[in-house]
Amino acid sequence: MSDVINPYKSWPFKEAERIIHETARGDQAGPVLFETGYGPSGLPHIGTFAEVARTTWVMNAYRELTGRPATLIAFSDDLDGLRKVPGNLPNREMLALHLGKPLSDIPDPFGCCESFSGHMIGRLKEFLDTFGFTYELRSASTAYRNGDFNRGLSILLERVDEVLALILPTMKEENRATWSPFLPRCAACGRIYTTRVSAYHKGEGELSYVCDGTFGDVKGCGHSGRTSILNGGVKMGWKVDWALRWFSYGIHYEMYGKDLIPSAQLSNQIVRIMGGRSPVGYFYEMFLDENGEKISKSVGNGVSMDEWLAYAPVESLAHFIFKDPRTAKKLYVDMIPRTMDEYLDHLRRWDDMPVEKKPDSPLWHIHGRGTGVPPYRSPVNFTMVNNLVSALGMEQPEPGKISDFLTRYDPDITCYEQVLGALISKGVAYYLDRILPRKKYRDASPVEKKLFLILKERLQQPDAPVLEQEALQSLVFDIAKAEGVDPKDFFAAFYQVLLGQEQGPRFGSFAKLIGVDRVVELISARVG
Repeated sequence: MSDVINPYKSWPFKEAERIIHETARGDQAGPVLFETGYGPSGLPHIGTFAEVARTTWVMNAYRELTGRPATLIAFSDDLDGLRKVPGNLPNREMLALHLGKPLSDIPDPFGCCESFSGHMIGRLKEFLDTFGFTYELRSASTAYRNGDFNRGLSILLERVDEVLALILPTMKEENRATWSPFLPRCAACGRIYTTRVSAYHKGEGELSYVCDGTFGDVKGCGHSGRTSILNGGVKMGWKVDWALRWFSYGIHYEMYGKDLIPSAQLSNQIVRIMGGRSPVGYFYEMFLDENGEKISKSVGNGVSMDEWLAYAPVESLAHFIFKDPRTAKKLYVDMIPRTMDEYLDHLRRWDDMPVEKKPDSPLWHIHGRGTGVPPYRSPVNFTMVNNLVSALGMEQPEPGKISDFLTRYDPDITCYEQVLGALISKGVAYYLDRILPRKKYRDASPVEKKLFLILKERLQQPDAPVLEQEALQSLVFDIAKAEGVDPKDFFAAFYQVLLGQEQGPRFGSFAKLIGVDRVVELISARVG
């Protein structure tokens, strides 16, 4: 396997190459296992999509290079405790009674599933299935209860002193005395984050505990007892739990955010203490909002999955996410037009790309190893659709009318219905929500009015309707120069006076799109 040659330059193939070199060091008989983690205390979001998508791309690259099987495990830690009542959920009073308990033991606030985590994991499955991901879903509650981790738990109990010696120096001094990698489930109140280990019974696979801790605003019930570490009697704390999964399942590859680098380093060391091997890891940078601040679900900055999908298809989001994961990216609604246009530009170039180069295109990864790339050769893009709707002055845009204008601009566009339908519907939605409310027209200055009237006169000449884009562009430029005005100032006035926007399209392509008659109508309506 180590002699596999990687001829590709895209980052998923470079990651696949790392996995090949790592697995070549050991006996690898079964499929290579990739893992992503999900905390079911809330609904899946863009970060969830990004991690699963990126991991899938690396997995597909590995399959392409080796021809070997690989599996993605989507692991949900439904034994995590509920720290606070989310503000966007129903039955908050009921949830407040269960703070500190594992999510799998808390009733579903929506009343449709067997538990809080059951509802959220169901939403995760629905979320992943919607986007066509192939994965194997596993949960912490089932894994612990079924004994998936029993061997690893026994090893950790035997070597708990080594784990303590590793982790305690990384903690605040006031937390060291009571910390344990084991979190016993209290037999009286059912909580796991309020228990404290009082003694380890290594030879018997058990430990003693007291439920006298605090977890947020929740205090322990005071019960003391003794429990087996096997079959769900305990849960491991975060860093050790991560290492336990890697060890027990033999995970070969996992991604994580930059903020988890210290946790990953400790987890790698714990796996080695257990006698296992660490997976190949890859950290990615975080998403930022428009102001460069880290996106936070609690703050509500950035853009939600629903918002993005309201204005552009998921493939455009995947294209945005594909770009170098090691570079922090601003993620906000008003970058959607540019991202969508970049995606469309890749579609136009796809058919002309040599077969041997296609795996380095984002489309190869986004569209299932290049098998589902939709045909698209039209020059029409997302921004153009927005500009068309804006120029037509349609407060209730008619998709049929928009399609008619686009067809006059590019008669072949009807060949690309798969892309065109979404382009119009999503573009109209973006215009209505994001452009129309912000329109702010200004009056033309005397100098600008003169320029507009000259332009109007020139566009009404008999030969104007057949002018091509470059001739139309030059026309505005020449009028401005002849009147001693910087052409860029005239172009800016065109956007602000006629369209009510600070920025706008290139005049030549815009006039060709809407027709010179419509440009004349805009000038007459706004200038005279």
